[in-house]
Amino acid sequence: MMQEATSETQGIPSPGIRTAKAKSFRKSLRKDSSLYLLALPGIIILILFAYLPMSGLILVFKNYNFNDGIFGSPWAGFSNFEFFFSSMEDSLRATRNTVMLNALYMLTGTFFSVAIAIILNELRSKWFIKITQSVMFFPYFISWIIIGAILFSLLDYDKGIMNQLLQTFGFSQVDWYSSPWLFVIILVLANIWKSAGYGAIIYYAVLQGIDTSYYEAARIDGASRWQIITKITVPMLIPSIILMTLLGIGGMLKGDLSMIMGVTFLNPLLLPTTDIIDVYVYRTAIRSGEFGFASAITLYQSVFGFILVLVANKLAGWYDKDSKLF
Repeated sequence: MMQEATSETQGIPSPGIRTAKAKSFRKSLRKDSSLYLLALPGIIILILFAYLPMSGLILVFKNYNFNDGIFGSPWAGFSNFEFFFSSMEDSLRATRNTVMLNALYMLTGTFFSVAIAIILNELRSKWFIKITQSVMFFPYFISWIIIGAILFSLLDYDKGIMNQLLQTFGFSQVDWYSSPWLFVIILVLANIWKSAGYGAIIYYAVLQGIDTSYYEAARIDGASRWQIITKITVPMLIPSIILMTLLGIGGMLKGDLSMIMGVTFLNPLLLPTTDIIDVYVYRTAIRSGEFGFASAITLYQSVFGFILVLVANKLAGWYDKDSKLF
C-alpha cells in the first residue's frame, strides 16, 4: 500500500492503476469494436501519409544530394534556414503576400459562404435549393489550370472579352497581366467563385440542425425576416464560423501553388503581389533541386501555422470556451 502511495506521489502510475486502465481499455475495445473498426482506415491513412512522412524532416538539416540520398547526405546544420532569411527582402515579401492573400481569402470566403447559406435557408423551394447546391459545388472540382485558361480568355490584352467590352463603351484597354494589385482582386474573386459554394454547403448543413421552434417563436412574437436572420441564424452560425476559421488559420502561411501557377502563369510582372512562399520556394529551390531548403521552409510554415492556431484558439476561448478546438 505504501509502495502504491509513493509511486502516485512521484507521478508514476502504480501497477494496480495500470492494470485497471488496461482492463478498462479492453472493455471499451470490446464494447465499441465496431466504432474502432470504422476509425481504423482513417488512422492507418493518417499514420501512412501524415506521421511517417515526418521522418523526411531530416532533410531540413541536410545538404541533400541525389547520390548519397536522404540519410547519406552530409549534415548542413541550420544553413537551409539561413538561405531563406539571408535574402530578407524576398522572404519578407513572400511572407507578406502569403498572409495577405490567405487573410483576404478567409474573410471574403467566409462572408460569401455564410451569406449564400443564409439565402438558401430562407428559400422554401426544395428542388431549387438542390439544383443551386449542385451548381455552386461544381466549381470546387474545376482545376486551377482550367480556371486560368478561362481567365486568360477574359483578360487577354488583345483578344480578351473584358478589354473588348471596355472598348465598346469607350474606355481604354487594361493590361491586366502587368497590374500586380489588380490581380489581388482577381485572385480573391476567383477563390470566391471556386470555394464559396463548398463553404456554403457546410454552413447550410449547420443551419438545418437548428431547432425550428426558435424561428416559430420569433414569428409569433412578430419578428421580421431580417431580425430572425440577425438574432437567431447568425448567432447560431458563429461557433461553426469560429471553428472553420481556426482550421483555416493553421494554413495561413501555406499558399496554393497550383492556383498561382494556373492563374498567373508565374508572370514575373505580377510577383510583387503573387510571390507567395510556395512560389518563392518553387522558383528558388525546387527547380534547382534544393530539397533541403524547400523542406526547411515547409517546417517554418508548419511551426508558424501551429503557433497561429494556438493563439487563435486562445482568443476563441476568451470569446466562447465551447468554440475552442482544444
